[in-house]
Amino acid sequence: MKLYLAIIFSFISFLTLAQPNCNYFLHVGDSLKYEACKESENAQGFYQFSKEFQMVMDNALEIDSTYSYAYRAKSVAYLKSGDFLEWKRLIDLAVKYDPIGNLGYRASCRHQFFNDYGGAIVDIEKLSKMTHEDIGHSANGVYHLEVVRALCYRGLGNNDKAIEIIENQLASDDYLVGIYDYIHLGVLYLEAGEFEKAKSNFENQQDYNDLAENHFYMAKVLKAQSKMADAKIELENTITLYEKGYVMHDSYVYPADKIYWSMIEKEKEDLDQ
Repeated sequence: MKLYLAIIFSFISFLTLAQPNCNYFLHVGDSLKYEACKESENAQGFYQFSKEFQMVMDNALEIDSTYSYAYRAKSVAYLKSGDFLEWKRLIDLAVKYDPIGNLGYRASCRHQFFNDYGGAIVDIEKLSKMTHEDIGHSANGVYHLEVVRALCYRGLGNNDKAIEIIENQLASDDYLVGIYDYIHLGVLYLEAGEFEKAKSNFENQQDYNDLAENHFYMAKVLKAQSKMADAKIELENTITLYEKGYVMHDSYVYPADKIYWSMIEKEKEDLDQ
């Protein structure tokens, strides 16, 4: 049930770029943004990469050059096509005119696509200071932004800080656990040599969203504890799930802690010695 809810939440997160409700701008007395918003509705049905889509957003910006939605909507095509300089120019304008609505998105893209760990941390911490609400999730819906911040600290070599952030997030009231949270925390404890804490997190992951990676890293913990027979069983479980396609996945990049067949083969050779 928890995983089912997580999948639904991830799907909802993908809709964060959905067309705004234009009537909101009328409600707050901003007729210019209302007109820009109504113009942007004309992009419905056009592919983001199309000339027609981009022209509609340009028309909206001619009406109101501070309409952040149009900048972010235009930026997506450049991110997907690899024109990162133009993406950065556009998303920076979106952040300028609506920081609360766009800092989290820019941060998660900095982490996911560019390994710009320092920049992502700055964005997330700035967002956290600007709002008393939950700061939300990454652009792909997989991670809470606090977990993104933790992964960024890990990327910078500060694993203790990463562990602290994820532990605090997991302890938060009403937090819906992410589909990979326990794997990442378990690997952090594995790397720190805290094997029992690592095992506890891998057990939690198995109950929540069982994946090949989870058993692979559990095998490493058991090997480190000289429990070779148990480690081999976990590696067999890894292979079974791997062959069924139960693995960590991202449509655009290689997620942290994702495993590959060559890694499984190497681990199997080590255990067979």
